[in-house]
Amino acid sequence: MKSYYTLTLLLCLSVVSSSLAQTISSKVVDGKTKNPIPYVTIQYGENQGVISNEEGRFSFVLDATTQKLDSIYISSMGYEKLGFTYESLLDSVIYIQPKAIELSGVYLFDKELEVDEIIDKMKERLPQNTNNDPIKQRYFLRQSVFGNIQKVDFGFEKSSIEELDKEFIDSLASIIPRNSYHYTEALGDFYKTKKDYKVNVLKAANLYDKKDIGSFDELGKRMENIFKQNVKPDSYLKIKSGIFSEKIQVDSIMSDLEAEEAKELEKEMKKDTVSDFVDEQKHIFDELLGEVFYEEDTKLNVINKSRKYEFELAGYADIDNAGVYVIDFKPKGGADFKGRIFVNIEDFAIMRIDFENLKNLRNFRLLGIFYREILYKGSMHFTKLSNNKYDLKFVDFSFGRWFRFDRPLDVIEKNKHVKGRNKQNELRLNIDFRMTNTNKWELVIFDNTIIDQNQFDSFKEDKSIKATYMAKYDPEFWKGYNIMEPNQAIREFTATESD
Repeated sequence: MKSYYTLTLLLCLSVVSSSLAQTISSKVVDGKTKNPIPYVTIQYGENQGVISNEEGRFSFVLDATTQKLDSIYISSMGYEKLGFTYESLLDSVIYIQPKAIELSGVYLFDKELEVDEIIDKMKERLPQNTNNDPIKQRYFLRQSVFGNIQKVDFGFEKSSIEELDKEFIDSLASIIPRNSYHYTEALGDFYKTKKDYKVNVLKAANLYDKKDIGSFDELGKRMENIFKQNVKPDSYLKIKSGIFSEKIQVDSIMSDLEAEEAKELEKEMKKDTVSDFVDEQKHIFDELLGEVFYEEDTKLNVINKSRKYEFELAGYADIDNAGVYVIDFKPKGGADFKGRIFVNIEDFAIMRIDFENLKNLRNFRLLGIFYREILYKGSMHFTKLSNNKYDLKFVDFSFGRWFRFDRPLDVIEKNKHVKGRNKQNELRLNIDFRMTNTNKWELVIFDNTIIDQNQFDSFKEDKSIKATYMAKYDPEFWKGYNIMEPNQAIREFTATESD
């Protein structure tokens, strides 16, 4: 009976708590141009805040645990910092006025530095400004993947298998989706040391069209059935593309295709295996953190190869109540990027860097295979921690690639047990396939907590966490959570066929 009353009390408290929670939603707009302002900082509590999305939209949840400020403060580089009452933000549009970058007369210096001296001091102070202590970060991460197939031409030339005629080969091209969109959202805690990562995913969603994946599955099944019906079990396939060839033993393939018991067993095993979503999150963090400007292998070589760039002091501004040098950079000769960095006047830490590539970062071409890295653009913001070092608080990063495969392809069935010519069947194609792929990552760090190594070591990942599949965006999914608001494309996404 005692446990019953305890449970009843907890349920009542949870209802009261949820009723006290309030969601604040709004949009930030330039007061002069009336255009939305992306990635604005909104501070609503002591060390608590959110960042607006690329359309200026934001929302956050206030509950009994929130340590409220007297006002909600909205700030963005190049705009006046303003305070608003909580009531004035309910379902409203906020207009803030642009502010020019301030001139040097506003700041007092013992000695005004030349821009090259500022860069040298920033590089000199980099080791002591960079956080390497173990840290726990509450994060929201959105990954948007856009695929566009520009051309699919299988170039049918000949086939000795009746079913693999020109009509069938051409029909395969119609199955392949020309455009695909995949959005992943995750809220969790990111544990980081200098050498290792761990992730605690609290909630996650996958938004995509299953029909796109199903079309590839269908294509594969159709090809499997045709080969199963026409290729001898003791044959092997010789696949040639230009001067390259590979031999594949068909009897082992056929035995796998016919092993229905093995397939059923595999299905049952998949029900009990853990999801790899946590590892996927860690892989994304590994990619993102590897591109931070001070990392050794980053493509963004503005700092570690600063001699290749020309720097210009554009003025001064404020970030998080700290004065910063505003420095523009552009290539000298063959360097890759242009952009702007914001360097703390007091300790020479980089608090923000905006960057964009001016040319392809990589051009690869060999025997009909083409690969180009065509887009590398974004903004990274850093915040000062309790240990007086700096770590990420926001990332907006896009990376785009273009790929082309323009080569002949021969699939030849051979059988060493057949007398005479051992070539049984042949399919000859001349493939021209072209596509672009763009990954966009948006990472918001809501809270940074310095931890010790023992806390890091004692945390155990739960790899059974799975993302919830959505065929269309559900605004109720994140109700009660603080996240970055979705853009219009995500809000309007609907799969053509939902399962």
